[in-house]
Amino acid sequence: MNDTLQETGLDAHDALYLGRAIALSRETSARGNRPFGAVIALPDGTVIAEACNITAENGDCTAHAETEVLRIASPKASREVLAQATMYASGEPCVMCAGAIYWGNIRRVVFGIDAVRLRRFRNMRAGAGDLVMSCREVFAHSSHAIEVIGPAMLAEATQVHDAFWRA
Repeated sequence: MNDTLQETGLDAHDALYLGRAIALSRETSARGNRPFGAVIALPDGTVIAEACNITAENGDCTAHAETEVLRIASPKASREVLAQATMYASGEPCVMCAGAIYWGNIRRVVFGIDAVRLRRFRNMRAGAGDLVMSCREVFAHSSHAIEVIGPAMLAEATQVHDAFWRA
């Protein structure tokens, strides 16, 4: 196994789906949206849903990749099934998305770039701030355990943001 994956706690399965979330972030960025993608997958490799941030396309400030992927997955999978799934997000889920992950009953999250690094990029543009709280802080108040792995695959996840925010 790749040393970088071992350092972040990722296995090949995690790297595959986090890589897909990062690819989705590139795709949505090309359409003018902020570069975020998300995938929900089961331990057996079944992908329940994938989605991108589409806030610029549809004007809905809640249309983050994580909320969009939950909107797609929820009608397809029970809360019990979602409890077995992992959400792969190209960036650390914001406070709103962390709440949605909790309500969606997702029990494991793997993300690329972390919120601290994202804030450095967002500070380049007026009005692009966020609530300063990590998803781990939000999940610490959950009534059930939510495992969080990240930042992971940081070079790949950061590259997309570097291109987007500096443009």
